[in-house]
Amino acid sequence: MNEPVLRQHAEEQYAEELALLTAGDERVRPPGWRMSPQAVVTYLLGDGDKITPKYVGPRRLIEVAVATLATDRALLLLGVPGTAKTWVSEHLTAAISGDSTLLVQGTAGTAEEAIRYGWNYARLLADGPSDAALVPSPVLRAMRGGAIVRVEELTRVPSDVQDALITVLSEKTLPVPELNTEVRARRGFNLIATANDRDRGVNELSSALRRRFNTVVLPVTRTAEDEVAIVVRRVAQLGRALELPEVPAAMEEIRRVVTVFRELRSGMTEDGRTRVKSPTGSLSTAEAISVITNGMALAAHFGDGILRPGDVAAGILGAVVKDPVSDAVVWREYLETVVRDRPGWLGFYRAARDV
Repeated sequence: MNEPVLRQHAEEQYAEELALLTAGDERVRPPGWRMSPQAVVTYLLGDGDKITPKYVGPRRLIEVAVATLATDRALLLLGVPGTAKTWVSEHLTAAISGDSTLLVQGTAGTAEEAIRYGWNYARLLADGPSDAALVPSPVLRAMRGGAIVRVEELTRVPSDVQDALITVLSEKTLPVPELNTEVRARRGFNLIATANDRDRGVNELSSALRRRFNTVVLPVTRTAEDEVAIVVRRVAQLGRALELPEVPAAMEEIRRVVTVFRELRSGMTEDGRTRVKSPTGSLSTAEAISVITNGMALAAHFGDGILRPGDVAAGILGAVVKDPVSDAVVWREYLETVVRDRPGWLGFYRAARDV
């Protein structure tokens, strides 16, 4: 019997949708792909019926991303935090390769072995360099299997480690000089990297590496209604996954959180009449989802089962005030100049002041 997991991979969670699309897909599929590019786009954006949308945004961006992966160019998803870069990359690999687990997590400590290969040192010492002693990286496994590999937060990876990708992306080979051989990528291999454009200057991509990518910039959700729809859908999914007690969907509080985040992000109230200061944090859609999910847990376990302003006020404060000095000033000014006199927001104002 399988042990329950907190979060399933995309290809597991949406296995029925993927099977449905694959079964009815009669269009041309690129080598190594499980479905056609058109079906991949439908999987990401939904069909209004049996296929749920995984991403809400411009269709053309997803079409460009999918078309890139059908060529010999790698794909770089760029955007501010919370624009669904990781989410999109996972679902793209699930739809194209059926396996989203080939992943390199970029950090300041990512070593070249994570991009190329490592060694089983016990076998290396006993028998010397051999195929049995070689430990393949996710990139090498993707090359051998003709699959898509993901590299998260590429600009967090040290520059010299980043450059280990240049030969892989240009020549589609990975030299293994210790064995006097090389690994050639099978058809279907490609790479999706994500990068946070707030990390510019951390470890900029070299011009040689950047030329190997087509870049797609994922924007912040354009309209409040789209953002509300994303929050509602993801909160419902998380509630089921976490087996939270049922809490009636409180659209009023969801809209309130989305409104606060959008106004503070843009520096302007939704009616365009009042300028407000923006905090240092990103206030992404992902953080709005977290605030609502936490509020539902509070309402279920410590409240009356109804999501109220007091259940979300503390979560909003934690999301907004990252710098205890400057952000606290921004938040107090926003409360006093915008929230206090807004019709229907008195309960939230009091809850936020109490926090």
